[in-house]
Amino acid sequence: MSDDIYIRLLGAVHAERGSRPLDSGPARQRATLAILASAAARPVSVRQLVDGMWGDEPPRNAEQSVYTYVAGLRRAFEPDRGRRAPSRLLSGTGAGYVLHVGPAQVDSLCFATRLDEARACQGDGDDRRAVRLLDEALALWRGPALSGLTGPFAERERSRLELLRLTALEQRSESLLRLGRHHEITEDLRDLTARHPLRERTRELLMLALYQSGRQAEALEVYEEGRLLLLEELGLTPGEGLRTCHELVLRGGPAPWRGAEVPHQLPRHLAGFVGRSRELGELERRLSPGGGRPPTPLVIVSGPPGVGKSTLAAQVAHLVQDRFPDGQLFVNCRGATPELPALTALDVLGRFLRGLGVAAAAVPADPDEAAAMWRSLLHGRKVLVLLDDAADLAQIRPLLSTPFGTALLVTSRESMPWGEDSYQLELGRMSPDESAAMLAGLAGEERVRAGAGDTAELVRLCEGLPLALRIAGARLASRPDWSVAAMAGRLGDERRRLHELVAGDLAVRSSLAASFTALERSPRPLDRVAARTLSLLGLLHVPEITAEAAAALLGADPVEADLALERLTDAHLLDRSRTGHYQLHDLVRLFAGELRPRDAKKPVLRALAYYAASTRLASGVIDPHRVQRGTAPGTAAHVVTDREEATAWLLEEEGVLTAAARQALAAGDNDVAAMGVALTLALEWPYQRSYRTLEMAELSSMALRVCERLGDVENTMHAHGLLANALRMRGRIEEAVEHLRAELAIARRLGDTFSEQRALGNLANAYFNGDQYEQAIVFAEQQLAIADLIGARVGARYAMLIIGEAHLALGRAQEARKILALALTEAEQVGDKTHQAQLRAVLGRVHLDLGEPEHALPHYLIALELIERAGYRVGRLRDLVGLSRTYRAMGKLDLALAHVTEAVAGADGLAEWETEAREEQAAVHEARARLA
Repeated sequence: MSDDIYIRLLGAVHAERGSRPLDSGPARQRATLAILASAAARPVSVRQLVDGMWGDEPPRNAEQSVYTYVAGLRRAFEPDRGRRAPSRLLSGTGAGYVLHVGPAQVDSLCFATRLDEARACQGDGDDRRAVRLLDEALALWRGPALSGLTGPFAERERSRLELLRLTALEQRSESLLRLGRHHEITEDLRDLTARHPLRERTRELLMLALYQSGRQAEALEVYEEGRLLLLEELGLTPGEGLRTCHELVLRGGPAPWRGAEVPHQLPRHLAGFVGRSRELGELERRLSPGGGRPPTPLVIVSGPPGVGKSTLAAQVAHLVQDRFPDGQLFVNCRGATPELPALTALDVLGRFLRGLGVAAAAVPADPDEAAAMWRSLLHGRKVLVLLDDAADLAQIRPLLSTPFGTALLVTSRESMPWGEDSYQLELGRMSPDESAAMLAGLAGEERVRAGAGDTAELVRLCEGLPLALRIAGARLASRPDWSVAAMAGRLGDERRRLHELVAGDLAVRSSLAASFTALERSPRPLDRVAARTLSLLGLLHVPEITAEAAAALLGADPVEADLALERLTDAHLLDRSRTGHYQLHDLVRLFAGELRPRDAKKPVLRALAYYAASTRLASGVIDPHRVQRGTAPGTAAHVVTDREEATAWLLEEEGVLTAAARQALAAGDNDVAAMGVALTLALEWPYQRSYRTLEMAELSSMALRVCERLGDVENTMHAHGLLANALRMRGRIEEAVEHLRAELAIARRLGDTFSEQRALGNLANAYFNGDQYEQAIVFAEQQLAIADLIGARVGARYAMLIIGEAHLALGRAQEARKILALALTEAEQVGDKTHQAQLRAVLGRVHLDLGEPEHALPHYLIALELIERAGYRVGRLRDLVGLSRTYRAMGKLDLALAHVTEAVAGADGLAEWETEAREEQAAVHEARARLA
């Protein structure tokens, strides 16, 4: 049984793993899922599945379709299952198919269980628990049951479930009536009666709700309407229950209860409020749920400074205030007000108690006594409490245990995980459309619409932050001669952006500074570490940061750094971009960059050394036979244990590593720039594997200039070689040869024979790429001689690879095969998978040239497997095209087409390889056409 699978039938049919939806396939496959899920771990025969989907007239291929749908569900549920491995979740037995899920994993079964539990609670007199259970049950519905499905089973099950839902609504109404909460359900019962006019129990409950509300005449009208409908439609008279209810109403009832005068303290809402429709809708549903359900007791709106938390909270409070007839209370807790102390819990309680009519002298001085008085006053009342700008949970904790019916709406810059009976909305930036609409409301719609492109740029620079947008809009409104483009231009300069985002007493910088200062001056050590972490993050211009990299900046343990990053996240000064990775939005990054901590150089050097050491380590784990240039920094690195981990880390961090290297190489400080060179050299093999030739050329060119400036001869040699390889891969052969000759000259001057033979080999490869095959053989043979002399076998194998390729290009296939076979034997002996893949790919071409595709095939198949594991993008494309040519030569055109199609898809952005793949694809199509 797979406990993380959850299947939804109460609405559109689909399955989920955790919070991630699974692809449940087309309608018939979803119908198969629905039938199996409804049986919940009981076998369902193929005949039952066919009957459930098609009834008495199934198509001839119905059973085969069932097998297809079952296979599709297995793929969706167990994507990592081997082709021949049995399915643990959806197994086949002699009696049929069994979906191994429990009742708690199918929403319709959960729904039925809750109904049974609620019925038992009602029998025990526990209507409060019954209502909670029924609310949970009804919340499972997301639309009409089995929405979008047809067939006998779907129709029967839909009718059954809809009837159960109606029963649940009636059960809930019964309990609420017994609890005296008739006013919550009257209108819902009226709607339900209109939809089911002949259902007597629903009509009876509506009459009772109206009766308990003192609306006797309306209750009698409901009875009379039902009596006439039953007579006209069915020729029946009302049943005993409805008649008894009618007699009860005729005897009269109590007058409606009226409350006392109540406070209305909400701040004014914005008449021109725009956007946030999704967030408003969610908050409104929490504070004013339908069906007579009570509001969520604690609703928290948290988010970064300037994101519009207070405005949104005031807006939704006004929308739902009618739901709270006993009053609306408000206080600014001053959690992030500069130069003013935050209110204490007793301060807040005192204000609220006075607002509820308690004399100032009668307010208790003890927080616990004040909280007890607060709860007593709220008992039986429906009050909305808006707590704006709360510092943290400690500030408002005594107010939280309020009776049901009262709701607390809290805004805070801090995340507040409270748990049960609460809901937290993390308020993010506004969308581009919402941001543009906000600007239009402030600066004028025509003005904003006229410069749509400039408006989009201004919105981007303000990052969807309402405070920044409000300031930009206010400045435009006060300067009619400014265009939107002019405002965008002023913000475009990062050095001036925070200076420009000021209007009167509104400023993005001061808003961010308030959050930073609160951390920096906090008595809690973690807060102060978080403040220092933010100041250090401003030193490093990378798109994301991890705990390990932050630890390098701090010179601390990764655990401490992780706690600091999480603290900044809770304060909404940092965002989680993905698991274990954090990022600063641009405005926060600019603010952090202004903090300029003392001794900023050491943290930057530590972080760069961590990146360089981690890159070298990961690259070495992926392929220990590739020789890395330069010297590894003596610092702790990210630990990877195998090729998969190393590859994943490099792919995840590639953008960060590139940005860090670029920043370091551009630095004026020599030590920082030298560390940028070390990181660039470490990136050589990752860039070659992923074919990031543009970044490789850019960084190696910058590294070359840094090394020449520093007089670092050895790394100048390495930078020439790295830049040459990037240029060769980009097809700029003459420039590559120039840098390789410079590398060769320095190597000979230094007496570095290993670097000499490497430069000779790369020269040979450059000449081969330039179609100068004889010249390639000359340089490769020189490399081979030196490599043999110094025992550099990796260089010797490389030289033999180039010699073999050159012989093949010159039409000397037999000579090529001989030297390539020698090199392959050696590569297999030492376990050099990359050389094995490269040599086998060339041997595959050799056998194709000799008209031996059956001998080429195993070489290409093994080469493809090895090169995919090594992660070389271009090598994979080469092998896919080679396999297509091989299969085409063997007459297996379907296999040829499959491989070349995969090559075309993977060659996006690589013009040379895309052309080669498309030419082969055309040849395959032509061969297929000849056979048609």
